[in-house]
Formats: sequence, C-alpha cells, structure tokens
Amino acid sequence: MPPCRLPWSWYASAGRAALLAALAIPIAVPVQAQQAPAATPSGEVLSLKLPPGSNPATEASGSVQFIGTATVLIRYEGFTILTDPNFLHKGDHVHLGYGLTAERLTNPAIELDKLPPIDFVLLSHLHEDQFDKLVQEKLAKDTPIVTTKEAAAALEKLGFRRTIGLGKWDQLEVEKGESRLRLTAVPGRHGKAGMQLLLPSVMGSVLDFGANPAAPSYRMYISGDTLVYDDLKNIPQHFPGIDLALLHLGGTRILGVFKVTMDGKDGVDLMQIIRPQRVIPIHYDDYDVFKSPLADFARELKAAGLDQQVTYLAHGETYTFTPRKR
Repeated sequence: MPPCRLPWSWYASAGRAALLAALAIPIAVPVQAQQAPAATPSGEVLSLKLPPGSNPATEASGSVQFIGTATVLIRYEGFTILTDPNFLHKGDHVHLGYGLTAERLTNPAIELDKLPPIDFVLLSHLHEDQFDKLVQEKLAKDTPIVTTKEAAAALEKLGFRRTIGLGKWDQLEVEKGESRLRLTAVPGRHGKAGMQLLLPSVMGSVLDFGANPAAPSYRMYISGDTLVYDDLKNIPQHFPGIDLALLHLGGTRILGVFKVTMDGKDGVDLMQIIRPQRVIPIHYDDYDVFKSPLADFARELKAAGLDQQVTYLAHGETYTFTPRKR
C-alpha cells in the first residue's frame, strides 16, 4: 500500500472530527506537479487468461445494462464484465469511513445471485457503494477483480484470491479463447488535492476490444469516481476516438460540503475533454449523499448543445452498440 494512503481499516474507525481536522490541514502541492502533462503511458503490462466461453468472439453487437449506482453489465466479443458491484436495497446503508454512512434510495435491477457468469469485476476503487458488504460476503472468492493496487491489497485480506492491482497507465491484456481485450488504468481523483490523503485511490479505465488495441473494434471509457482535473486531459491524447463513455456523476458530498464525484456541470466538462461519440450517465440518484440529480446533467447538456450525444438508461435498461468504421 502506498505510504501516502491511510489504511482502509482506519477509514472505518475515525470519526467526523478527524475528517474535518484533516481537511483543515493545508497541503502544499508544487505548481509544476499540478500542471505538467502526463508522459506517454509506459506502465506495467499484466495478463489475464480466462477459460474459453460459449459466446463467440465475433458478436456483431455489444451491450451495456444499467443495474444501478455505478454497477453495469458489459457484454461484448465474448466478454461479460461487471463494474463496481453494489447490490444493496432501498433503505440499506453503506459506510463511507470516518463514521459516515449513506442510505440507498433505490433497488438494483438485478439481484447478485441472478447475474450471468462473470469473466471479471472492474472496480474503480474500494468504497462500499462500489463494493458493498453483501458483495464482499457473497461474491465468489475466485472471481478475478481488476482494480487499484490499494484496493487489490485490501481485497486479498478479505479472502479474494484473484485480484489484479493496476497503477496509472498500467495495462491488462485479457484473453478468452479467441477474444481479446486490453484494459488501461487511466487517471482519476476522488476529491480535490487535500482530499486525496483521506480517500481511496481511484482509477478510470479504457477498454479496447479486439485483437489489435491500436485499432480496437470498440473503445470504451469508464470515469470512476473522479472530479475534473488536469490529468484527465491526457486521456484523449493517448486514447482518441472513444466510442462510449460511462460517467460517474451524482455530485457526492461528504458532510454535505465536500464534493467527491462529478456533478452535472462537471460531467459536461469531462465530455468536452474526452470527446466520446456516446455517453451514458451512471452513479446518480441512488444514495442520499448524491446531491446533484440527473436533471442537473440534462440541463447542462442542453445549454452546451450536447444532449444528442447522451443515452439515458433507467435501472435494468440496456444500450446496444455496434462497432463503428474507423
């Protein structure tokens, strides 16, 4: 675990006073470190080989099914991927650390035990609204979980045996029979500069489907719980032509004050940075700490003239896509 991160167990034991006191500590960040552009990705390359499945690698279309919060099912070219699994129900609570809790306001579209076979879980970071107590208990411990290095270490302590931890710009080559996928961990930051010491590390992800990641059949970006900051501008430089972006919104606020996920305006700002062909908003309206409703995003989209690029999914609905000619 990186030395600048607080242990996960500390999050659960510290109180509100500790959070407020920590936030009051001035953090000196060199201007050059904030403004310097990211170097060409040169991270570690890892591999994950999955058993061949019955789904063909040459499916003509793929799909994204919205289950709720940041939980979606991605099916394409023989892969079935589950993101940020949260299967609690309306009225259930999650612990966010420092004695803080959040109440779920909705139900998931699918129950955890009704999911199809999953090739791997893609976890942007370890918070209970991304990986709840039910999932920690019921998810098969040999399920591959691709996540941050910090979260991978914590999940190993919970008994998960196939965790794959990625640092920024690290890549994972996934093979399943004839199917190929390259997953790259890209920048994400769960709060402003001073908050980074108090919150778990976060990764966004770029998924390049196909045997040739330089010319993928489909390119998908998942933001993770990030705010908009300069490092995100490096993503389209290295991954132009994003077909679909899943944006974590909600304007989550800790103690009702400190914003730690994008609100509607931030979502539009990130669209203008990433420049995807299509956007699906997720991670909104499901918990009482989400203070920016989906209507905020819709209003900002209309003002920016970008509303035609967005597909809205109710819980349980599915977006179907096909590869576009490049």
